[in-house]
Amino acid sequence: MRFPKFLIGMLGVLIAFAATTYAMTNSFWTTVTQTVVCAVLIQIGYFGAVLFLVMRENARNAGRRKSLPTDEANLQKPSQPFNTSATKAP
Repeated sequence: MRFPKFLIGMLGVLIAFAATTYAMTNSFWTTVTQTVVCAVLIQIGYFGAVLFLVMRENARNAGRRKSLPTDEANLQKPSQPFNTSATKAP
């Protein structure tokens, strides 16, 4: 899910949560406090979901790399980007 879509959804949920909380408690400060806590929990969940997706993709890529045959040409030492006197071998 893209961040702008998530942000619009999160704001909608927080507005509905704040309206419901205020209707139940009739307290502005309780509503603000509980809505901020709700926003933090949503952000933690979003971060956890993104972290899970990244870890799953890394695990898939690791499995693909293990199944590929090793190639001697791919194992050569990479060339240095600059050929200066400091980078040349003695």
